[in-house]
Amino acid sequence: MPGRPQRAAVRLIELLEDQCDPAKCTGRKLIRRGLAFGVRQARDLPRGAVVLDPRSETALSPADASDARRRGIVALDCSWKHVEESYRKRDLSRVGKSRALPFLLAANPVHYGQPQQLSTLEAFAAALFILGQRDQAAELLRSYTWGEQFEILNREPLRMYAAAASSGEVVAAQLEFLPIGEEE
Repeated sequence: MPGRPQRAAVRLIELLEDQCDPAKCTGRKLIRRGLAFGVRQARDLPRGAVVLDPRSETALSPADASDARRRGIVALDCSWKHVEESYRKRDLSRVGKSRALPFLLAANPVHYGQPQQLSTLEAFAAALFILGQRDQAAELLRSYTWGEQFEILNREPLRMYAAAASSGEVVAAQLEFLPIGEEE
């Protein structure tokens, strides 16, 4: 099938909240193109997966790569307007390891240039870059005309995060990119 990877190295799973316009939702587009799977219930998520959670105190790092390759990466596909509420109402602690993405800038048109306001597409792509899955990340970013801009905006941080050995090293690396006054 054109545009679809022959064999994705990491399975991407979205827990759908249905909070945004399906025609504009980056996560839904990934599902339509066969680049991710969508589920509606937390019980349908694979146990042992890496769960992207902006509230986690542990940063995603290359040390999480084997879990992601074995069980997948989970993202909660919700609106940033309701992110706190959405994560609070879903208990994802039993799914797998919660990991936060380090400091990155959004390239999506709604939140362009804003730190940490990533679309589902950008979150998955960032995770894949950090975990060493550059080809799969690039495939996702090609789904949108602005996708390449995400990599351009974040090229150096993504390179440094992918070179880190642990969550602690990722956190230390992100200090180089945080705006002054946001180091904590």
